[in-house]
Amino acid sequence: MPHSNIINFTRPAAPLSEIELCGWIGQAAPGAALEYHRGFLALDTVAAASRLPNDQREELLRMSRRAMWAAEQGLVHLVQRRLAPDCFAYLAIARPKLRQKRVSLSQLMTEEAA
Repeated sequence: MPHSNIINFTRPAAPLSEIELCGWIGQAAPGAALEYHRGFLALDTVAAASRLPNDQREELLRMSRRAMWAAEQGLVHLVQRRLAPDCFAYLAIARPKLRQKRVSLSQLMTEEAA
């Protein structure tokens, strides 16, 4: 049986939005984990392959890009847990906040937009 250090994670009842993901990242304790998508992200975000309505697909694309951005900023680790063929749980795990550099998530997003 495979061993996993990710035992407890939050799974929202409804699909997450980019704003909800940002809110979670801003307040999550180090080590907290959130399932931000369940499915096959590479296909679910592509118009020709996705079964999602266009507005949900576009929000998923925005949210997944924000998750990647948060990982690049050192705010979260992104991991996948295979659940079945072509079905994965995509998890964001909050990293410890850096002490030497106090910057809010909204400030980072504003700098990115500029």
